[in-house]
Amino acid sequence: MLRSWRVKLKLLLATVTLAVLLSWLYLFVGSLEYGRFLLLPPCLGEQPSRDVEREALASRVRRVEEENQQLRLQLGQAQAEGSDASPQWGVSAEDGDPTGGERSNRTACPKQRTVHKCELLHVAIVCAGHNASRDVVTLVKSILFHRKNPLHFHFITDSVAHQILQTLFQSWMVPSVHVSFYNADDLKAGTCPLLCPPEVSWIPNKHYSGIYGLMKLTLAKALPSNLSKVIVLDTDITFATDIAELWAVFGKFSDKQVIGLVENQSDWYLGNLWKNHKPWPALGRGFNTGVILLLLDRLRRLGWEQMWRLTAERELMSMLSTSLADQDIFNAVIKQDPSLVYRLPCFWNVQLSDHTRSEQCYTEVSDLKVIHWNSPKKLRVKNKHVEFFRNLYLTFLEYDGNLLRRELFGCASLPSPPSNQLQQALEELDEDDPCYDFRRQHLTQHRVHLFFLQYEFLALPDPTDVTLVAQLSMDRLQMLEAICKHWAGPISLALYMSDAEAQQFLRYAQASEVLSARRNVAYHIVYKEGQFYPINLLRNVALANTQTPYVFLTDIDFLPMYGLYDYLRNSIQQLELPQRKAALIVPAFETLHYRLTFPKSKAELLSMLDMGSLYTFRYHVWPKGHAPTDYAKWRTATVPYRVAWQPDFEPYVVVRRDCPKYDQRFVGFGWNKVSHIMELDAQEYELLVLPNAFMIHMPHAPSFDISKFRLSSGYRGCLQTLREEFHQDLSRRYGAAALKYLTAERNL
Repeated sequence: MLRSWRVKLKLLLATVTLAVLLSWLYLFVGSLEYGRFLLLPPCLGEQPSRDVEREALASRVRRVEEENQQLRLQLGQAQAEGSDASPQWGVSAEDGDPTGGERSNRTACPKQRTVHKCELLHVAIVCAGHNASRDVVTLVKSILFHRKNPLHFHFITDSVAHQILQTLFQSWMVPSVHVSFYNADDLKAGTCPLLCPPEVSWIPNKHYSGIYGLMKLTLAKALPSNLSKVIVLDTDITFATDIAELWAVFGKFSDKQVIGLVENQSDWYLGNLWKNHKPWPALGRGFNTGVILLLLDRLRRLGWEQMWRLTAERELMSMLSTSLADQDIFNAVIKQDPSLVYRLPCFWNVQLSDHTRSEQCYTEVSDLKVIHWNSPKKLRVKNKHVEFFRNLYLTFLEYDGNLLRRELFGCASLPSPPSNQLQQALEELDEDDPCYDFRRQHLTQHRVHLFFLQYEFLALPDPTDVTLVAQLSMDRLQMLEAICKHWAGPISLALYMSDAEAQQFLRYAQASEVLSARRNVAYHIVYKEGQFYPINLLRNVALANTQTPYVFLTDIDFLPMYGLYDYLRNSIQQLELPQRKAALIVPAFETLHYRLTFPKSKAELLSMLDMGSLYTFRYHVWPKGHAPTDYAKWRTATVPYRVAWQPDFEPYVVVRRDCPKYDQRFVGFGWNKVSHIMELDAQEYELLVLPNAFMIHMPHAPSFDISKFRLSSGYRGCLQTLREEFHQDLSRRYGAAALKYLTAERNL
């Protein structure tokens, strides 16, 4: 009897096993028929054209499951149908779900809205000042790294950020990226201050973002009326996924929802942080406005402008000011009408301020979507996983932005005249030309980040003011502090660096007591690309971004004499330079000693010259470069004297800011200053030597480019070719007046 029962049990178990195997085999074959595996993750999205087949397949699955259930009942074994998932804080309900807390970040299968690969995504960012302009570059890098769609950035900026970002994007030339700018000053007080009420300047705000922290309230009015939706981001955001995933969430909004936000992850709006803490009204924990999805067309129809204004006016009667800028007002509006908000899952805004619940937004790296450094401490914030987040941020901070200039294949790009001209010029180059690398470098489009650090110099109405202009790379960084000690006036510097080196420089400058104390030194980063040092491009960048009437064109390894700034201003006035076209020459000397007791006067310098501790600049390797200065006459001169141009003359001069630009075909070593002085002479500048001015060159290791010049005959041959072409161009521009340069060249 027992044996018979065991046989029946084995037979029944075998039947169940066979039924299960046949069921899976049947489904597997069916899945191949419909072109995909059922075992794939369930959230990959469905094709609308397969709805009928999917329903038929689901029906077959249900029938098989019913048969299996009957077999299980015969065995008398109760099988668990699955346990309820524990609720995970901060995850939104999908449309139609009763609550948002019943789905976890990991298991929820949201309705997928397909974003077409060529759909244009719109992103709005408020950015003001030098520091925020640096931050926004890291944000943009993280977006570009992951993106697969064309992008249109809408920047609401002050004049500083406008200049910085406009130059950056024009020089970056990223395909399928469009940029628009909106004047934040117009949004502060309104575009018609006499007739219109002020936009946000009337709102008292205690937040460190100042008045710019209120600008997001005005986007429905500020952005183009034909723009229906936009993603709004703070500058301290880092993306860890494709922004198109966030854009797709717009498709989940109900008919009444107009704003998508993540719940605030701190206890701020609960009002229990300290005694008598009284936050603005909010729905529960409130919402963080670092990441916002705005349906602009619906907001306009709802009368958003009047809605937030009335709410702000009412609350300010008791609150007196905002503590968290626009976030307080957004939350007060939502408190009044909760149906306006769509609750974004919290991984779309993982907030890394102190004492937040951000750890509940993720269990694995794959859960992370957007990281928000919303603490004033930024990277120094306290968080269990801050090292991971910091490393992710630093990855984009130091990432080579040149690598993000990639095409979006299959998407038509709007025509860009500068890009088209550059492409045509590149196609015309002959790759068999021995000087191809030089010509290619000349056409290289370098990214430029102007005013990388805080710059607060205001040009005075002084017709004699002068700015020191120079360029450098990482290996000359040690000269900056010494130059700042010798020159009290404004300085404009172009620095040739990689993205990672620019961050090293930033840390160096912020840690230096000398550099951090100066606000009249402009640092312009020209990012590395190509094999040659683009010396004249760097000079032109530094020159173009000066604000004084006159410029002192020098090199970074020269120390000007103490008091030269005041001496030059006096000389400009005494020589009546504004009424004449002249270049003032500052005689150049050099020392071979790394430690030098710098002379405090011309008399001390002459004494050191006689003792052999100083020399006239390059007298032993390149005397032609500075011999026309006539050092013998300078020794006894008491008034400025005129000298004539001679071949290979390359003095350091003070000229008007609107002087000719440097010729950018000369890269690396050789003829970069000679060509500039030649053009000054062609434009009939007087060359005047200052009798009581001097500068001293400090020793340093040879540059990489000068080593190539000395070792490569091909390098020297190409330099000669570029010189001949420069002469031809000079003749075309200045006619017979330029013949003397060609004659002088042939007589050498």
